[in-house]
Order: sequence, then structure tokens, then C-alpha cells
Amino acid sequence: MLDNIASAFDSFFATAVDYAWGIPLIVLLIGAGLYFTIVGRFLPFRALKHAVRILTGKFDNPDDPGEISHFQALSSALSATIGMGNIAGVAVAVSMGGSGAIFWMWIAGLVGMSTKFFTCTLACLYRKKDERGVEQGGPMYYIEVGLGRYFKPLAVMFAVFGMFGCLAMFQTNQLSGLLYADWGISRLGTGIVSSLIVGTVILGGIVRVGQVTSKIVPGMFVLYIVASLYVILSNLEAVPGILYSIVDQAFGGQALIGGGTGVAFREVIHQGIRRAAFSNEAGLGTAPMAHGAAKTKEPVREGLIAMLGPFLDTNIVCTMTALVILSTGVPAADDGVVMTVNAFAKAMPGIGRYVLTLIIVLFSVSTMISYSYYSLKCSRYLFGWKFGSYYIYVYILSLILAAVWTQDTLLNFLDTFFAMMAIPTLIGALLLSPKVLAVTRDYFRRMRL
Repeated sequence: MLDNIASAFDSFFATAVDYAWGIPLIVLLIGAGLYFTIVGRFLPFRALKHAVRILTGKFDNPDDPGEISHFQALSSALSATIGMGNIAGVAVAVSMGGSGAIFWMWIAGLVGMSTKFFTCTLACLYRKKDERGVEQGGPMYYIEVGLGRYFKPLAVMFAVFGMFGCLAMFQTNQLSGLLYADWGISRLGTGIVSSLIVGTVILGGIVRVGQVTSKIVPGMFVLYIVASLYVILSNLEAVPGILYSIVDQAFGGQALIGGGTGVAFREVIHQGIRRAAFSNEAGLGTAPMAHGAAKTKEPVREGLIAMLGPFLDTNIVCTMTALVILSTGVPAADDGVVMTVNAFAKAMPGIGRYVLTLIIVLFSVSTMISYSYYSLKCSRYLFGWKFGSYYIYVYILSLILAAVWTQDTLLNFLDTFFAMMAIPTLIGALLLSPKVLAVTRDYFRRMRL
């Protein structure tokens, strides 16, 4: 009986994810990003220096509305995006879409910078006080407040799918798979310990989440970059050929000659865009929930901070993971994270496996912590602060369940809900884009930029 239910569940989401991540959604994600880039006159690239100045705290004011600083908001968002998507997700993309999938991850990362700017600016521009009098931001709030009550069903749609899409089940699944494969640690045991650690932090709310992630994220980011650079430099002679193959295979490569052109090309784009969205989350609506909690009276400032996320996540961290995997030539594995660990172990005999295991633990736990805030925020929007808060226990239990699930089923489940989150997020942002352009022009005029 249970086997039949599990089989039906697997079959349903295997079909659902194909429909959800069809051509229409890919066009929406990339098309919206290109639109934001063009109408914003390539703002992410022109305002990069000013964004870094904001990040250093030059403009911070503790009396501004919100709960956490600019840096803590970015750390919270990055702790969710820089995680297993960068390590395991890239391995999955390469395994299923070939090296060409990385090219489309680059494209998604660059246009995602503009998407993050627009959606996160809106998250601070249209905030709404909850029952406690604390201002909350995110796609559901900017849709409801910015577009009016007739669009509230769209806001509810985001919150419903966000409750499930923001469960950090992939992180627990990959961590448990790695610890079992390398150390023989029970998958269930990993799930239980993870739930206890994460529960201790997240019960303290976004303030504690921001405090913890602002300490973890910089260290784990630097450690991963250093380890990746070592591997890449050790295989430097292979890098030019890899970069050529990424561009060549992005457009089908040898498949263009054969009869499988359409299928091969579609799969390369599909895996690249899908895994980039899973990694940097631009357009999915998660980051606006973190950035919407930032202490600021200037929504544009938070948008400028947010736009740094996709570049750091996809164009730097994901690229390094891809170069590590492709330069070491490790074979595909059942779990994406195991494939990446094998690459580091091969390039750094003796210590590579230990170094990456430490990084993965930090990446996984930090993402689990941040995602809890997202999931809980959606629940509180739908059911109110008191009753919505009980969803935290569902979140904690989901970490235990995910530890024993199969990777493919879990990815299909989460990818389906992520796709459904993107639709209201981007529709709302596109309709409200003139408001973002207006406040941006005003901010740049006042700052004399």
C-alpha cells in the first residue's frame, strides 16, 4: 500500500515538474530579467560601486524601519542561495544537461541581478505591518499593497506554494546522503540532528537568523572560494578547453549535426535555467522576503544590495564548482553532492573530502536556517502570526523526512513549487516596474549618482 502511494507521488511530481518548467516559465524568467535590465538601463552594472558602499554600512541607520541591517539581510538571503544548489545543483546540471548548461546558468545569473533589484526594491517599497506592528515585506505584500485587493489571490498563490517550496528538504537530503556515503552515518540520524540545530536558531526569529548567518556566510564563502581556486589552478591547463566546451555545448554542440538537435538543445537550456533558478532564486520570490526585513527608508538601497546575490552565487560560486567538476573528470553519481565531493577528493588527496564535508555542513545548515524564515513568513501571511507560527514544527519535521527521500523525487517536488512561486512574483514585479523606475530615478537624483 505504502509502495503504491510512494510510486504515485513520484509519478505525479515527475509529470508536474515537466509542465511547470516548460518553455513558458523559462521565457518568463529570462524575458522578465532582460526587460528589467533594459528598462533599468543596465543598473546592476552601473551602480555596482555604490552597492558595495551600502553593504559596508555607510548608510545604515538603526532607527530606520525593519528588523535587520543591510549586511544581515544580504547574509540571510545568501545563506539560502549559496548552498547545496551551488554544490549539488551544479553537479546535477552538468550530469543532465552537459557542460553547456553552465552557459545558461551564467545568462540566468546576469539577468537575475536586475530581477533581484526590482523584486527586492518592491519588497521594501510596499511593506505591511503584521499583528505585532512589525513591517513585513515580500512578494505577497508588494502584490497585495502595491496592486490592490483585486490581486490578492495572486499574493495568496505565492504564499501557498512558498510554504512548501521553501522547505529546506534538498539540503538535508544531500547532507544525509554525503554523510552516509562517506562516514556511514545514518540518514535518519542526520535528519534528526539537523532539525534540532536548525530549530534552536529559527525559534529566535529573523533577528537571530540574521545574526547567525552574518557570521557563517562570509567564512564559508571564502573557504569554498579558496578550496575551489586550488583545484582549478591545479588543473589550469584544462580550463581553456572547458570554457570552450561550455559555450560550444550551450547551443547543442555536436547534437546540432544529428537528429536530436531540438531535444538536446532544449535539455541544455532547461537544466541551466532550472538549476540557476534553484541556486540563485532570482524571480522565485524568496530573497525579497529576507531583504524586505532590512532596516531602511530607502527601498532602492536594498534593491542594490540584493542584486549582488545572483552574481556572487551563480557567476562566481557555481562557475567554480563547474570548473572543479569538469577539470577533474569525475563520473556522475546518484547524489549530486557526492559527485562534487569526489572531485575535490581527487584533486586534493587526503584532505579534499574533509574540507568539502565541512563546507557542505556549513552550507546546508545556513540554508536550512534561512529557508525556515521564508516558509514561516508565508504561513504567517496566510494564517496570521499566532496560528501561522505553528508551521515551524512542520518545517522541522520535514527535515527529518527529507533525509530519507530519493534525490530525484525531492528535486521534482521542490522544483514544481518553485516554479509556481515564480509566476506571481514576476507578474507582480512586471506590473509594478514603473514604480521601481520612478523611485530609482528619484534616489539617483538625490544621491547625485
